[in-house]
Amino acid sequence: METEIRTQLLSLAEPEYQKFSAALIPNITNLMGVRLPAIRKMAKKIAAGDWRAYLKTADDDYFEEVMLQAMVIGHVQADLDEWLEHVAAFVPKIDNWSICDSFCAGLKYTRVHAESVWNFLQPYLKSDQEYEIRFGVVMLLNFYLDETYIDRVLVSLDQIKHEAYYVKMAVAWAISMAYVKQPEVTMHYLKNNTLDDFTYNKALQKITESYRVDPETKQMIRSMKRKTKRSVRV
Repeated sequence: METEIRTQLLSLAEPEYQKFSAALIPNITNLMGVRLPAIRKMAKKIAAGDWRAYLKTADDDYFEEVMLQAMVIGHVQADLDEWLEHVAAFVPKIDNWSICDSFCAGLKYTRVHAESVWNFLQPYLKSDQEYEIRFGVVMLLNFYLDETYIDRVLVSLDQIKHEAYYVKMAVAWAISMAYVKQPEVTMHYLKNNTLDDFTYNKALQKITESYRVDPETKQMIRSMKRKTKRSVRV
């Protein structure tokens, strides 16, 4: 099965798209250059068959092979415990923002078992590993920015103190999305938080980039930016 899947992926590879994708995902050198819709189509077909056998033997040599696994897990039909086992087994394979964010977006089964998945996510949010934390944060912004969870989400985001770039960017992204969906409670948070200056200012920037925020509000958000200290040469 693995050989057949790799052959199929290689047949879908586009050299120009490979160059484009490589420029967007730093430090990843194992890209074939297959577009995501094509991988998603393969994932749906695998998920409709013996997906358990596939996940047990799937190769990880290429970016697209890992992405395919991520998408298969998002499409499978399984009970909650088994599904979460596959999610947990996949998380250590995440080593870039693209795999992380696509994986999270596909885990729509979360909506059916929101509280159970919330509890499942807590160790990841408290992890010291860059992409474990990003996984947890992107799951929050995808599935937990409603009235039921928003307070808990903002507390969780505020407690993340990790210096990795892709953690800070995920937290900023989550806060900006929280503002779009729950502006009043998120504004209160923006005025009372312990975020570092980079993450805080990046969150404000992302809010102002949203087409769902009106010009007057954007101007007010810009006025909230923190001035960061610049190093002085002696």
